[in-house]
This record gives sequence, structure tokens and C-alpha cells, in this order.
Amino acid sequence: MNVPSPFRPTSACFANWILGLAMLGPVTGCVTTQQYEALQVQLDEAEGENSALRLARQDAEVNSRELEGRLGRLTQEQETLTKEAQQLGADVKRYREEVARLAELNEALTNQSSGRLSDIAQENRQLLEDVMAIREELQRREDALNQLEKDLNEKSQLLVARSQRVEELESMLEARERAAEALRARLSDALLGFQGKGLNVEQRNGKVYVSMEAQLLFPSGSAVVDDGGQAALQGLAGVIAEQSDLEIVVEGHTDTDKVSSNTIPRDNWELSVLRATAVVGILLENPGVDPSMLSASGKSEYHPVDPADKGKNRRIEVILAPNLDSLFELISD
Repeated sequence: MNVPSPFRPTSACFANWILGLAMLGPVTGCVTTQQYEALQVQLDEAEGENSALRLARQDAEVNSRELEGRLGRLTQEQETLTKEAQQLGADVKRYREEVARLAELNEALTNQSSGRLSDIAQENRQLLEDVMAIREELQRREDALNQLEKDLNEKSQLLVARSQRVEELESMLEARERAAEALRARLSDALLGFQGKGLNVEQRNGKVYVSMEAQLLFPSGSAVVDDGGQAALQGLAGVIAEQSDLEIVVEGHTDTDKVSSNTIPRDNWELSVLRATAVVGILLENPGVDPSMLSASGKSEYHPVDPADKGKNRRIEVILAPNLDSLFELISD
């Protein structure tokens, strides 16, 4: 088939022309500026080649058969290029579908990311609230610990002060014990001649107890001290006169035998009191005895030392104890 020379491009030019048409067809919207310029250059080159061919047509008559053969080849190439163009169109369609799918996927991922970001923001807010709550709790505990430490320091100081007081108390108690023991020894020596005759001297709990049975001091049922009793009491008064800062209690005790009389003493209460005051009167006959240290009380029959021995229950007890005013003041402080 004879093709006019102006419309008979070379195979390379024709291929470029077909590719340009394919690229400028359905995918024109996807061609970049660089691709467009390249295609334009190719188009310009094709037009130049066509011009050159028109000029060469006068000299190519002798080569017509060769050109016809070449035309056949070009036709075959054209068919190949057409198939390639169709394939390119299919690829472009597939690429567009892939781009659309990727766009949908991107949108889905964006929405998912937005939701996740919202969840993370909410979680962060909750974590921040938890951190603030923990900080407040730690601050509260720190304040409590500081207060506890302050209280502990104050209590430690108080404990030190109390320890000092305890030491002072112990020292005073030891001194009281030593003084009581010295007093007991002094009384034992002074009353040695009466011991074994109803008189007993002992020390208990920092106090000295001088117990004298009634038979040593009084006739039966009487509150008048006899001569033997006065001698014993004068010995006791001599020791008391040498002492100071003592508290001396004279207690009268009776047995359970009832006193029934219209005159004094009318009962065991009055008898125990009268005997105690009689002893105090004799002690005060010694001018060295300080009356402010003495007191008398009656216990009647209600503090027996031996329920089976009435003679031991009828007694006078003189209880001598150090004056504890300074000790009480220390405890009060």
C-alpha cells in the first residue's frame, strides 16, 4: 500500500506518536508538566521528521518498494504499539483504582488515628488526674510525717525530761529508803530493851513501823499509859526529837471484844482514838518533838494483824515516814 510521503513517519516517530496519544488520552489529568514537555518535544521531532520526509519524497521514489516493506513492518509495529497502548490504558485504570483504594485506606487510617488520638488524650487526662491525686496524697502523707516527726521530737524531749524526773524520783526514793533504814536502826537501838516484850520495829515501803502491844502501854480497857509504857514512849520520843521532815501517824487498834459503858470510852472506836491521843501527848512531853509532824487516828477493831491472837490486835502503831512534799512537787511538775 502506497502512503503519501507527508503522512509516512518513521517507525520510531510513529511509536512516539502513538505513545503520546495514549498518554494524552484517558490519563491526561495525571500527566506532569515534565511528561507533557517531553511529549511536546517528541511531537516537534515527529513533525520535523515528517517535513524531512516530504522533502526527501522526490528522491525516494526509487526506494518505494523498500518503503512499502518498511510500511509493512511499521504496520506490524503499529499493531504492537496499539496492544501496548491498550495495556497501558488497562494499567492506568488499575493504577487509578489502586490510588482510589489507597485514598479510602488513607481516610480510614486518618479517622482511626483521630479516634485513637482522642482515646490517648482522654487516657492522658485520666493519668494526669491520677498523678495529681497521687501528688496530693504524697503531700498529705509528707505533712503527716512532718507533724509526726515534730510530735516525736516533742515527745522525745518530754521523755528526756521525764527520764530526768524519774532519775530524781529514784534518787529521792533511794534516799528515803536509806533514811528509813537509818531511822529503823536508830529506833531499834533506842527501844532495844523493849523488844520481845510486845514491841516490834520494822521497815516497809520506805516507812518505819513501831508496833507496841496494848499490854506494854495500857492497863486493860484503859486509855492511860502506865509507867512501863511511858518509858518506852520516852525512848521513842527521844529519837523523834532528833528527826525533821517526818510525818508521824499514831494509830490505835483494839480487838473485837466490845466495850459497853455509859462513860468514855463507850466503844472500841473511842478507846482506839483515846489511846492514840494519849501516846501523842506523851511524845509531845519531849520539847524536841515538833507537834506539826504528829497526827492521831483510831482504827477500832477493823485492822487486825492476827485474827487468832487478840493480844496482837490490841496495839499502838507509830508510823514514821519522810515528808514527801518535795517528792509530790516533783511528780506534779
